[in-house]
Amino acid sequence: MMQPKTLTGQYVRLEPLTEAHHDGLCKAIADGKLWKLFVTLVPRLEDVSGFIRQAVNEQESGLSLVFATMDIATSKVVGSTRFMKADFTHKRLEVGHTFIAKSHQRSRINTEAKLLMLKHAFEVLGMNRVELLTDYLNQSSRRAILRLGAKEEGTLRNHMIMPDGRVRDSVLYSIIANEWPGVKTNLENKLR
Repeated sequence: MMQPKTLTGQYVRLEPLTEAHHDGLCKAIADGKLWKLFVTLVPRLEDVSGFIRQAVNEQESGLSLVFATMDIATSKVVGSTRFMKADFTHKRLEVGHTFIAKSHQRSRINTEAKLLMLKHAFEVLGMNRVELLTDYLNQSSRRAILRLGAKEEGTLRNHMIMPDGRVRDSVLYSIIANEWPGVKTNLENKLR
């Protein structure tokens, strides 16, 4: 079971998401109107309270841990990300449902957030495998996942139905435990 945990780096702090993050999360989502990106699952501003309630419910199951992504320099919420679909029997989980305010994209924020999460997954939770999925059409996300050091495994065709009714193909990536030391070094070098 995953317990709520704050993960802190030099540039980013990942705090378990609570209702206290509501207004900051709304500002982060409004920065770039992230809910309008058809290749993402970012809540509309009026749905943020429900998003947080669902996150808290998932956390209580012990199989998910949802974070508010905090910029340490400003102490502002700049997005959200999560551990999800944890399977402790087979030592695997998914990192996903990640979104970052437009003004903080392509910064050190996402790189360090993923470093903190992967380090926790492999070194604390003892996972053998971390999966990342994204929309086949989301080229920006696909490039970002590859830059982390993940390997593309294939496409899950007709994987899910998006809010607009479009049937989405999802691309599956993974990082496995024996790759972690090299991925970790790569991410640490990117942050320098």
